[in-house]
Amino acid sequence: MIVGTVKEIKNHEYRVGLTPESVHELTAHGHVVLVETGAGTGIGARDAAYEKAGAHIITTAAEVFARAEMIVKVKEPQPDERAMLRAGQILYTYLHLAPDPDQTRDLVRSGAVCIAYETVTDASGGLPLLKPMSQVAGRMAIQAGATALEKAHGGRGVLLGGVPGVLPAKVAVIGGGVVGFNAAQMAAGLGADVTILDRSPEVLEKLGMYFEARAKTRFSNRANLAECVAEADLVIGAVLIPGAAAPKLVTADMLKSMKPGAVLVDVAIDQGGCFETSHATTHAEPTYIVDGIVHYCVANMPGAVARTSTYALNNVTLPHALRIADLGWKAALSADRHLLAGLNVWNGQVTYEAVAQDLGLPYTPAEQAVAS
Repeated sequence: MIVGTVKEIKNHEYRVGLTPESVHELTAHGHVVLVETGAGTGIGARDAAYEKAGAHIITTAAEVFARAEMIVKVKEPQPDERAMLRAGQILYTYLHLAPDPDQTRDLVRSGAVCIAYETVTDASGGLPLLKPMSQVAGRMAIQAGATALEKAHGGRGVLLGGVPGVLPAKVAVIGGGVVGFNAAQMAAGLGADVTILDRSPEVLEKLGMYFEARAKTRFSNRANLAECVAEADLVIGAVLIPGAAAPKLVTADMLKSMKPGAVLVDVAIDQGGCFETSHATTHAEPTYIVDGIVHYCVANMPGAVARTSTYALNNVTLPHALRIADLGWKAALSADRHLLAGLNVWNGQVTYEAVAQDLGLPYTPAEQAVAS
């Protein structure tokens, strides 16, 4: 198979779909790999490293799209990239379609086979291709929140861990999954006063056993959530419904009860955000203020630590890329129901139910696509 990767063009996105090491694995399997010149610059991988691994360096993204049978990316294709997709071509990347009707419409129109990292599952019910980026984003959320809390950035001027004689900042983490766990780890490690909210008794029990006295847990109902948000200096939004738009848990009215200069970090922004007042921002302009509350809603947080993120991502995406390239997408997805869960769009049809429901589009089961 001819596999291609291109330089990411989203604002301040420095990750790349394939590392030189991943290219070496693909070429060892007999596949042809096309890499747009400069694609790996953001992780310190020069064209020469890709050539040494067996890749063909291509001058333009347009040529990569024109020649490749499968495109491997990191972020969802931007409008110019979507225009280059063709019927039957495989797109393997993060998509986050539920809050993005324009992208969904373009992918449907293209006729491409679109496999989303974020909905591929595993035997334990987890999301293994989303997990490493959730780990990165959770940890970065505390770094970003701590910076936003500084007075020069519009925050309250509070140090997360405090100092002897001065209380630490209060941090509320909404959601106890991978993002929330990693955020709580970082915040507790800095000495903050951490509370984690979740609706699963099992999750709360595990968090309680892990953190012991270093963090508190509370059941996430409306009253507890409102109280924690009102008391917090920093709120981390870490909720996820696989493939679907994130629920708006923190309402605009709740902002009025918060401390002026408090910070909201919405890690769920890729799925539309879990704060009612959220809208996507970029690393160039990461924050904005609503009712005196600082909002940090960068939609590609892990892109700021591109080398760490790219290698962590390739560790989990490459095995599936190899199977797709070796077997073809139909055989690969037919043989692996967890990879099949990643099929979001095929032949002009939406094949992921949550996306179809959120966008009001017809739904075709993924099983029908591979059986056709």
